Amino acid sequence: MKKSGKSLSLITVNILLIGIIIGMGAAFLLSGEKQSVEAGKIDLENMQYTFRAVAEDVLPSVVEIMTVEVRIQEMPEGYSWPFNFITPEDSDDEVESQEFETEGLGSGVIVRKKDNQYWVLTNNHVIGNADRVSVRLFDKDIIDAEITGLDERKDLALISFYSEKELPIAKMGDSDSLYVGDWVLAVGSPLGYESTVTAGIVSAIGRSGPENNISDFIQTDASINQGNSGGALVNLDGEVVGINTWIATTTGVSIGLGFSIPVNNVKKAIDDFISDGSVQYGWLGVTISDPDFMTEEQMALSEYTGAFVHNVYKDSPAGKAGLQPGDYVIQVNDKEILDYKQFTRAVGDIKAGDIITLKVVRNTKIIEIKALIELRKEKDELINLYNEIWPGFTALPMDEQIKKEFSIPESLKGVIISVDTGTGAFDAGLRNFDIITSVNGNEINNMLDFYNSINDKSSNYVLRIVRNNLEEEIVLKK
Repeated sequence: MKKSGKSLSLITVNILLIGIIIGMGAAFLLSGEKQSVEAGKIDLENMQYTFRAVAEDVLPSVVEIMTVEVRIQEMPEGYSWPFNFITPEDSDDEVESQEFETEGLGSGVIVRKKDNQYWVLTNNHVIGNADRVSVRLFDKDIIDAEITGLDERKDLALISFYSEKELPIAKMGDSDSLYVGDWVLAVGSPLGYESTVTAGIVSAIGRSGPENNISDFIQTDASINQGNSGGALVNLDGEVVGINTWIATTTGVSIGLGFSIPVNNVKKAIDDFISDGSVQYGWLGVTISDPDFMTEEQMALSEYTGAFVHNVYKDSPAGKAGLQPGDYVIQVNDKEILDYKQFTRAVGDIKAGDIITLKVVRNTKIIEIKALIELRKEKDELINLYNEIWPGFTALPMDEQIKKEFSIPESLKGVIISVDTGTGAFDAGLRNFDIITSVNGNEINNMLDFYNSINDKSSNYVLRIVRNNLEEEIVLKK
């Protein structure tokens, strides 16, 4: 009986211990859950306070921009707009002109101040061909502004206004320090709702944009709509890291695909606008692109990234420095080049008069070339210099698809070309889709053969070409 009693006591003690352990565990879990909820609440409150602080700090430095463009439309005498707006084709009425005003809205960021003059950065497409520009400040004051400068290549514009008030200047951040997943806020006037703040993250960096724009872009899901253009994209330190510029949409409104110009791409532009009235771009004097897969393979470029040189302006910094068609630029001043657009930006941001060092892959070997950068010429002037580029056309390898599309015999080897009008190559008789099979008697089997042959010391080059399955020779002078 005693033994049985001891067993009962042990069982009782064990049950009590298990109960205590379970109770403590439950209490710990409940306490942990409570602490977790409270910690989560604190984190959310901290984020909320951060958003509040950033908005309070940034909003006064972002303005709404209002533009007016005056358009002239010819109308028959006696017709009253808008009711009689269709002119009969057989009308003999005299035509008179009538002015119409088109209004536009956008956003801008106050970036500089000198005495009572303030400068506002925005997009070129916001200002457009405006005849009148004004800004609405955070305190609702509306002030007339003047255009300081416009730049289509980066879609940037700078305007200025005068105010006796002390207005805050936006803090510029470092867009190179952004990471995918970082929190950002978009500040501007979407659809005319001034002083609007939206939040999101950096969705991607280094995005390509419209073909005529040389910037790379920050992609964000912070809501951006029409009217946000020119406004600020800011980090959680309240620093401007981007200028909101465009959206990708199938509906005309934000679907979470907004794009901003990185602020590091605009800092030099601000200085140039104020000092020169325009953005001053460095110029090397080449036509470039990203190489296709076959070009990379045939010229042993697959292990590198860079910009492929198709043509060189003869009397340009590139021509004087000895850069050649077929060179693959992989580095500019110790900066690795990822693609041709980055190369364009890198050279464009270098001041005229500076000497740069290019690391180039030529004939499978890496060499260094130094070049003295010049000021970029105007677009029309560059077009007029087309007859000064060498060789004056773009050479491409022939793959199976090209041969099939143009009914080219499988056994035919060479390079197929694209020629611009106005070049020496066009004047010599070369045309689009000509196939170059030999240069000065050297058989062309691939792209490497072609560039080795076209870059020798000759002054005249005898090109054997195939056009419409017929052979002929064309002499190209360098």
